[in-house]
Amino acid sequence: MSRARAAVILAAGQGTRMKSKTVKVLHSVGGRPMLDWAAQLADDAGASKRVVVYGAHSPAVRDAGDALGAETALQDPPQGTGHAVQAAEGAFDGFDGDLIVLYADTPLIRAETVERVFDALAEGAAVAVLGFEPEDPAAYGRLIEDADGNLDRIVEYKDANEEERAVRLVNSGVMAARADLMFELLGEVTNDNANGEYYLTDVVGLARGRGLRAVAVRADADEVLGVNSRVDLAEAEAAFQTRKREEMMRAGVTLVAPETVFFSHDTEIERDVVVEPHVVFAPGVKIEEDATVKAFSHLEGTTVRNGASVGPYARLRPGADIGPNAKIGNFVEVKKAQLADGAKVSHLSYIGDAHIGEGANIGAGTITCNYDGYDKHLTEIGAGAFIGSNTSLVAPVKVGEGAYTGSGGVVTNDVPDNALAVARAEQVHKDGWAERYRKAKLARKNKGEKA
Repeated sequence: MSRARAAVILAAGQGTRMKSKTVKVLHSVGGRPMLDWAAQLADDAGASKRVVVYGAHSPAVRDAGDALGAETALQDPPQGTGHAVQAAEGAFDGFDGDLIVLYADTPLIRAETVERVFDALAEGAAVAVLGFEPEDPAAYGRLIEDADGNLDRIVEYKDANEEERAVRLVNSGVMAARADLMFELLGEVTNDNANGEYYLTDVVGLARGRGLRAVAVRADADEVLGVNSRVDLAEAEAAFQTRKREEMMRAGVTLVAPETVFFSHDTEIERDVVVEPHVVFAPGVKIEEDATVKAFSHLEGTTVRNGASVGPYARLRPGADIGPNAKIGNFVEVKKAQLADGAKVSHLSYIGDAHIGEGANIGAGTITCNYDGYDKHLTEIGAGAFIGSNTSLVAPVKVGEGAYTGSGGVVTNDVPDNALAVARAEQVHKDGWAERYRKAKLARKNKGEKA
């Protein structure tokens, strides 16, 4: 990387077509706000400076930019894309390097694609524009190249003639140039057009007018999906999921029914993991080698260690750490709990705020009663312990190593190592009660009385 790099991220649009109280660029794709995608892209491309341009209507975007460690600049009032980039000019005083303009509503551009845009500048282009060829070019601005393959001009669809409209290479909006040249050319852009706005696209013509070279860099169409509506958001999500599924399978992950598995931007899965149909990976999940995630499970903020098995129909919530060769079975929910090697919670249980020791077995219907209405409390279950079915463990409580609890008990006190805790009422028989009960109910029914 020969010169310093920076990015201006345009995020000042109104986003009215989203029909949402949430600002458009704060809607998520792959579990991450679109603005975060753009900021991460700039970071991955080596940008030492990132400036988010926001509108007066969206202080939430300013706050999100601050949280990302980016600088922010206000565009008020909005007067076009060129004007939006100019709003960031003050942040570049003294900056000597290349500048790329990115869009916060275009979340799927790859870092290697941005790298090729910067490469074009390093190879002598004064301006580089990212283009693509969609299935339907529709009303996109056309990138018109000359006989030598240089970018001659950008023509808006409404201004294009039939020959120009036949061109399939269209403008994504992403543009790069030396920062000083970018702002110098923007200073020459006028708003002498039907919309009275200052267009970033005019930079290409102005550069060419100076005898400078401009080029178009091509991207895959699925990278430059812009989001303006809920329909667009769903298309971007689908494109992300397709990309992530392919990435996982190429890395050695078995997806039994790929189209039914949903990932987040940060999902990490190692090789030889098997993922069955209808699994959702929310943010913050890591699955280690040889683990299995069975059908209809939902995982978030979770680590599943080597050889562990999860599901079917399991829910792992933030803080769940499922140890090597451990088992989480059907209809089990785990939250902020650590299971050691070989521990088992096979069915119909809630384990929250707990430490489960190596080889411990948790019977069906077990509940860690971790919340007293004000605070959360810890349950500790020692290695090799056996918790009987339908046990309620009222935290804070500790069950020692090798200890047993009787089924149906409510355990409120610590259980010593290798002890048996029986914490239920003594069974009592009332001879003849059932027969008397049936007779009384039948008599009332025959009299027409309400049972």
